[in-house]
Amino acid sequence: MKTNHLDNQILLETRWVAALVIPFLVVAFIILFIFPDKTEMLFAWKIQPSMSAMMLGSAYAGGIYFFAGVLRSKQWHQVKVGFLPVITFASLLGIATILHWDKFNHSHISFFAWAGLYFTTPFIVLFVWLRNRHQDTGNLGDTDTIIPYTARLIMGLFGTVTLIVSLFLFIQPSTMITLWFWKLTPLTARVMGAMFALPGLVGLGIAFDKRWSAATLILQSQGFSILLILIASILSWQDYDWTTWGSWLFVGGLSLMLMSIVVLLMVMKNRNSN
Repeated sequence: MKTNHLDNQILLETRWVAALVIPFLVVAFIILFIFPDKTEMLFAWKIQPSMSAMMLGSAYAGGIYFFAGVLRSKQWHQVKVGFLPVITFASLLGIATILHWDKFNHSHISFFAWAGLYFTTPFIVLFVWLRNRHQDTGNLGDTDTIIPYTARLIMGLFGTVTLIVSLFLFIQPSTMITLWFWKLTPLTARVMGAMFALPGLVGLGIAFDKRWSAATLILQSQGFSILLILIASILSWQDYDWTTWGSWLFVGGLSLMLMSIVVLLMVMKNRNSN
C-alpha cells in the first residue's frame, strides 16, 4: 500500500497557484525596486521614501525565487516551510489595505491587481497548503541531513524576535514610526510588519523541522531578499537617519544574517557531499 511519506508530492493545484502568482510578483518587483520614485504613477499607492518601496520589492523578489522553486521542486516537504509565512504576509497586507483604504489609488489598474491579489491569495494559498500538507509525515529521507541543533535554536530565536517586531509594527504603527530609522506612515509601518512576519515565521518553521532539505529553498529565497534589501540600503542611504543606532543595527544585522545564511548553505552542502 502506498503511503503519504512515499508520495510527498507537490499537487498540481499547488504548482498552478505558484505559476499564477509569479507574474504579479515580477511586475511589482520591477515597479518598486527599479522605479521606487514613481510609485504614485505606476503602483496601487504612493510609497515614500524609496527605501520602503525597494524593501517591499525585495520581499517580492524573494517570493519570485520561492515560487519558482515550488515549480522546480519534486517533493512537498522541500517547499512547505514557506507557505504559512506567505499566507500570513498576504493576510496582513489584505488587512492593511482595508484599514488604510483611503490611501490607495482606486482608479489605477495596479490597485485592482493589488486588491485582487491580497483579498484572494490568503485563502487560495491556505487551501493548497491544507490540501498538500498531508503529503509529508516529517520522516527523514535516506539522503537527507539534519540541521544542527544550535543552528535551529538560533533561527528559532531570531524568528521569535522578528515576529515580535512584526506584531508591534502592525498593531502599534504610531509607536514604531517614532522609533524607526527612516520615515514611515501608518500604512507603510503595517506593510513593514507584514514583511517582518515572513522571516519571523520562516525562522520558526525551520526550527521545528530538522531536515535540511525542508530549509534549503526558503533560506535561499530569504538570502536573495536580504541581499536586495542591502543593495536598496546603499541606493537609498539618504533615507536613513544615520545618527540613530537603529540604522546601523538594521543594516549590520541584515549583513550578519546574510553571511550566516551563506555560511550555513555552504556547510550543509559540504555535509551532503560527504
